Parts: sequence; structure tokens; C-alpha cells
Amino acid sequence: MNTTNFSWKVWLKLNLLTKDVDNDYIAEVSTTGSTKHNEDIAREIGEEGSEIKYDTLLSILNRRDRIVRRMLQKGNSVMDGCLHIMPRVQGVWLGAGAQFDAAVHKITVDVVPSKDLREALTQVGVEVLGVKGSGAFIGLVTDAATGLTDGSITAGDDILIEGDKLKIIPEGESELGVFFIDTAGKSIAVTHRLTENKPKKLIARVPALPAGEYTLRIITRFAAGANILKEPRIINYHKTLVIS
Repeated sequence: MNTTNFSWKVWLKLNLLTKDVDNDYIAEVSTTGSTKHNEDIAREIGEEGSEIKYDTLLSILNRRDRIVRRMLQKGNSVMDGCLHIMPRVQGVWLGAGAQFDAAVHKITVDVVPSKDLREALTQVGVEVLGVKGSGAFIGLVTDAATGLTDGSITAGDDILIEGDKLKIIPEGESELGVFFIDTAGKSIAVTHRLTENKPKKLIARVPALPAGEYTLRIITRFAAGANILKEPRIINYHKTLVIS
């Protein structure tokens, strides 16, 4: 049995390709993780204990990319420890004497995971965050102090809030922000500046709240892009948060 040492978070989305079935879903991997580049790879190689300097590592990685691109331009396929990249031309060819037509055909590549990468992926588990809605919602709250997503949070520490259309804008309006509602209905605002304030992710500092149960509430006028709603939108998390 394979051990899962890593975890991907996925949202469930309705499968629009099956019109006659109304209860089947497909998974969409959450994009909360950042995209890594050669700079990050070079940095991690150094952190693993390489004696080669960062600038040299980065130069080697960038040169490697140029060589791979040139090999593919020459019609070679390239296989490394992660991927097998194969040249391909897309499009339909009408007649045995048909020639390449840039308006109809497209030069591209196929990418297939290598055997090593396929084996590495067996160590990845999947956490289903729930059904992804089309509107604003809070899908998951993670306690930064413990890494738990079961609703337990730590007073005075950060929580990661994931979902959609969460960004708090415009700034400076006292009625907008992140709030904790206790069982008596009292609303306690987060006064610490948000570490992250993005449409799909907020990082907020939990106030010094007493032990008890709370409802997480976000109030914002964010819509999409640069649009701002005329009236504030209230977004409540479906799961009760608990401070012990």
C-alpha cells in the first residue's frame, strides 16, 4: 500500500458534458499553491546542500531549457526524470498530397509523465473541499498554528480562508472586513491588517477571543475584476469555528 505524504485539495464541479446526469462531478485542483520557476528550483537545490552557487545553478537550468527547446525544434522527443515531450502536428490533412497550412494545422507537443513522476504521484492524497459554487463562498478554513481544517482555530494566530470572491474592497469602510460572530450574536472584527487579501484567499489574524463557538463572516463589496458592488455582500462559513 502506498503512503500519501502529500495532499492536493480539489473542488468538485458539475460535469457539464453529461447533460442527462445531474449529480456527477469532476475535480478541479485548487490553485492556492504558487507556480514555481527555475529560480525556485535553483534555490531548493542549494537548500539541499549543493556546493554550486545559486547564480550558477540558475544559469544551468535556463541553459537546459534553451537546449530542450532547440531539440524539440529539430523534431526530437525529449525525456527527463519528470516528462516525456514529443513533437506533434495537429489538424486534418485533406488528400494524400496535402501540404502544411498554418491556418489549419498547429505545431505543438504532447507531454506525458515519466515513470518516476507516475510513481511519485502515488504518494499524493486528495482532500475534497466540497462543491465549488459560481458565486462568492468560503470553502475551507485552515488554522495556521496547527494546520487543521476541522473547524478548530487558535486565538491570536492566523487562519487561511479559501474560496471565491473573498477580497475585502474597498479599503477603509468600517462595515467591511472579516468578523467572528459568537453564539450571542456579537460581532468581533479582525483589526490586524490582512496578510493576504485576494479573491480566492485571505489570511486573517484571529482576535484574542475567549473559548467558544464562532461563525466566520466576510463582508465585502468585491465582485469580479475591478468591479465593486453597490451594496456589501455577506459570506458566512458553513462550518462552526471553535476556540478551546
